[in-house]
Amino acid sequence: MNKVIIIRWGEIHLKGKNRGLFEKMLENNLKHAIKDFDCTFKKISGRYLIKDFSEFYTEDILNKISKVSGVHSASVCEIVKNDIDLIIEKAKEVCKDRSGTFKVDTKRADKTFPMLSVDISRKVGGEILGSNKNLKVDVISPDFIVNIDIRESGETFIFTDTVMMMGGMPSGSSGKGMLMISGGIDSPVAGYMMAKRGMKLDAVHFHSYPYTSEQAKEKVIELTKSVGEYTGGIKLHIVSFTEIQEEIHKNCKEEYMITLMRRFMMKIAEKIARNTGAQAIITGESLGQVASQTIESITSSNSVATMPVLRPLIAFDKIDIIKISEKIGTYETSILPYEDCCTVFLPKHPLIKPNLKKVMIEEERLNVEELILNALSNVEVIDL
Repeated sequence: MNKVIIIRWGEIHLKGKNRGLFEKMLENNLKHAIKDFDCTFKKISGRYLIKDFSEFYTEDILNKISKVSGVHSASVCEIVKNDIDLIIEKAKEVCKDRSGTFKVDTKRADKTFPMLSVDISRKVGGEILGSNKNLKVDVISPDFIVNIDIRESGETFIFTDTVMMMGGMPSGSSGKGMLMISGGIDSPVAGYMMAKRGMKLDAVHFHSYPYTSEQAKEKVIELTKSVGEYTGGIKLHIVSFTEIQEEIHKNCKEEYMITLMRRFMMKIAEKIARNTGAQAIITGESLGQVASQTIESITSSNSVATMPVLRPLIAFDKIDIIKISEKIGTYETSILPYEDCCTVFLPKHPLIKPNLKKVMIEEERLNVEELILNALSNVEVIDL
């Protein structure tokens, strides 16, 4: 069979005079995503086309496309010449194993084609009905639509299914962010949400060996790699956080542990972000979910940052977040029982509403700059 894949974009249509820049960015991202497949990629009016590929790899190509932000939908199509008899035969073939209700929807970009769209739909629909007694016509609410797209190139595309894709904006069109990634459910989802809005990502993780295991580290690497599939690759910066945790535990009141840790993490993440060209910090915080995510705790963390801190999950509940993590394939990895650094020195009664002045008094017990420099002096970078 001669098949092609039509790729459509969404929001780019709204970009006015800048539309061409976004289209080119999406085109480059798509070419990168399918670079390992032997196929032809071309742009046609208002969409992209993949052809000349082995049918064996159809699902693999669709899977790659589904992780390219900016793609609205895709359809696997049969392709014939602009000839009514060929169109009819192929449409009958597409519907031979279908049952239920259908309608035919024709778009005739080739205005030299000797029939009007409505006449093509009527004739093809009648032929389909005559060849398959399990089908009935329903033009209002059909079970499926036979789409016929007659192009100026002399080719007609015929398809019945449209697969919804990632949507959003092309990766790289919205700058670059530094994702603070843990081994939990939330932060990979936050990264995905920002990738969907066109933001390229790097990631930073705080590791507390020997209090946390190498398995915990490998878990985070795997999660970051999964997020990177939606951004065309990603670099993970792993920061040794052990000394900082030990110093807080030794010198500060127990209930301030999480609050002070978050402030250190934010300061270090921002320094790495600036060194790598990132323009914002991204966290997986959801308002009120845990003690470190109350508005007072968020205010404490925010007060040490001078670049934007983006929290795409701030109004999500846990069920919302889990659904997305399952959709993007990170949930099963996130729930593996390997603790990250935040669980090592958990106080019995963490502050829920920290007072910023009191937090800063506790922080003065520490040599903050020296601890940050030590942490930054031995950052491991993994290119995923």
